[in-house]
Amino acid sequence: MQSEEIRRRFLTFFEKRGHVVIPSASLVPENDSSVLFTTAGMQPLVPYLLGKKHPQGRRLVNIQKCVRTQDINEVGDNTHDTFFEMLGNWSLGDYFKEEAIQWSYELLTNREEGFGLDPKRLYITVFEGDENAPKDEEAFQIWQNYMPKNHIFFMGAKSNWWSVGENGPCGPDTEMFYDVTSSGLGDLTKKEYEKADAEQKVVEVWNDVFMEYEKKDGQITNKLSQKNVDTGAGLERLTMALQKKNNIFDTDLFISLISVLDKFASDSIRSKRIIADHIRTSVFMIGDGVLPSNTGRGYILRRLLRRAYVYVRKIEGDFKTVISVVNAVVNHESYKGLYTFNSETEGIISMEISKFGKTLESGLKQFDKGVDPFILFTSYGFPIELTEELAREKGITINRAVFDKEMKKHRTLSRSGGERKFKR
Repeated sequence: MQSEEIRRRFLTFFEKRGHVVIPSASLVPENDSSVLFTTAGMQPLVPYLLGKKHPQGRRLVNIQKCVRTQDINEVGDNTHDTFFEMLGNWSLGDYFKEEAIQWSYELLTNREEGFGLDPKRLYITVFEGDENAPKDEEAFQIWQNYMPKNHIFFMGAKSNWWSVGENGPCGPDTEMFYDVTSSGLGDLTKKEYEKADAEQKVVEVWNDVFMEYEKKDGQITNKLSQKNVDTGAGLERLTMALQKKNNIFDTDLFISLISVLDKFASDSIRSKRIIADHIRTSVFMIGDGVLPSNTGRGYILRRLLRRAYVYVRKIEGDFKTVISVVNAVVNHESYKGLYTFNSETEGIISMEISKFGKTLESGLKQFDKGVDPFILFTSYGFPIELTEELAREKGITINRAVFDKEMKKHRTLSRSGGERKFKR
């Protein structure tokens, strides 16, 4: 099942169950200065989860573009990326756990309307309870209508409690994991399941959040005026399961990007995955109006492009390699007619990579000589993140605290020097 059909089946399934399809919001959040990017499907809907009436009603469904960079160092493994599409459906004070769980199971396993996944390969987690909320016995009981007990595990808040941040709606969740091994894992104990999760033998494909609490300044303060359902299924991971792959990069969403890089003799699969991921994310960012800069969103974009180019050079590619991957993203079959890209994307990325090329070559030479990270940054313009990345690969630890201390001193001296310079 190709990614286009996965999107279509998801939206159609919930349309038939009274949900209105709404468009994806921009990657750049509107009227929300607390975050740089849209990181989840529910983020643009926070006012409505808190009780405001949505003009399209109480049942909604969409596919939301998202960017998350907190796990950037994990990109290159089987499941992590920085841009992804989140398939989500919402109940704004309408249905709750019973319907949400039933429909999640039906969509995942039903062959006619849904995805036809093997229910024997599904594993479910539910919230085990803590000082903020009780053990979710209700979700556990509902799941037993569809799954054997030894495929359902109680887990703590670290994995089964979801909130958008320090403020806003939150609540316990139930997560669905799929066995992506070739032979199948079968029945597992909780300990065996946790080991399989750590080894990426089971992969999260869906998450139902039962939002009935509110958080203020990091503390759960009260219950919301309405009970909501917020679900999320990452398209990349769902596609991985449906196409019977053990990683997201072998799916139709990435394979055309990776194939551009396969002409290089390098056997570094991780490098090629990082290049494909970072350039894809950069193209989507630029499509939503982000431009490279030294602050905020622009700095995240700049960092992604620079990091991608470091890995391009590592596989002995060049400037043209970057542009080839850019074009593979823009012309991707799965995005045609769905997303619009900036016509200046190639020029914007070309200019950024050209400027960074000279910095990179001189910085790499100095790094190999063992030059101090502070000198690399101030004298050669070599970003500390790249120094840390290169050092990590060689088993070297950079003392970031020392670097930050030197940078603070440097900025203070620069500021005072500038003030003296313009004094009369």
